[in-house]
Amino acid sequence: MLSCDQTAELAVALCATAETLGQTLSANAAALMAQDLADYGMDDLASALQACRRELTGKLTLAAILQRIQAADGRPDPNEAWSIALAASDEAESVVLTEEIRQAMSASAPGMAQRDKVGARMSFLSAYQRLVDAARRVGRPVVWSLSMGHDPQRRVAALEEAGRLGRLPAPELQQQIRRLAHEPMTQDGAAIAGLITGRAGTPSPKVRQKLQEVRAVVLANQRAA
Repeated sequence: MLSCDQTAELAVALCATAETLGQTLSANAAALMAQDLADYGMDDLASALQACRRELTGKLTLAAILQRIQAADGRPDPNEAWSIALAASDEAESVVLTEEIRQAMSASAPGMAQRDKVGARMSFLSAYQRLVDAARRVGRPVVWSLSMGHDPQRRVAALEEAGRLGRLPAPELQQQIRRLAHEPMTQDGAAIAGLITGRAGTPSPKVRQKLQEVRAVVLANQRAA
């Protein structure tokens, strides 16, 4: 939230920006616009006004400023968000996604379950845009987090990609990578490793059944040999 002095400075900057576009902005209009923009940071506002001076060919409007602030908030556009959601729907895949993508995936889940990809996409896009608009109205910053899949190798790869794209700050990125590197072996992993090392382990019922099936096939092949 801007202070009173910062809001006054913003009003002056709005008048100056309007003047560069060949527009005269009254003090009252500038003050009202500044109040509507007071929830945003000065750095974001300065970048948005610079973009307006470079890009606008018409009048300076509140909508034009907000559009440029929101475009720089780090949230992916709806089509990119859908691509991320599709990747996250693969249980083996690890994906770094936003809270809005995570919530919108719930809206598309029924369509995905029925293999209606078109319907699922439409439901996702509608929900995602609604969630993003709501977050932007209150100035909520984007938050990226890791959705871990079953494949441990893909977890670190997903984090590294998020780091390259600037979606996770370096300290958090390194902390998560270190945590994954020292993550304890799961119950099933220890049981399967025990088959090799000869140490006992207790797998889950699902894995135990699979091991029994594999053992039966191996024995049958040995008898047939």
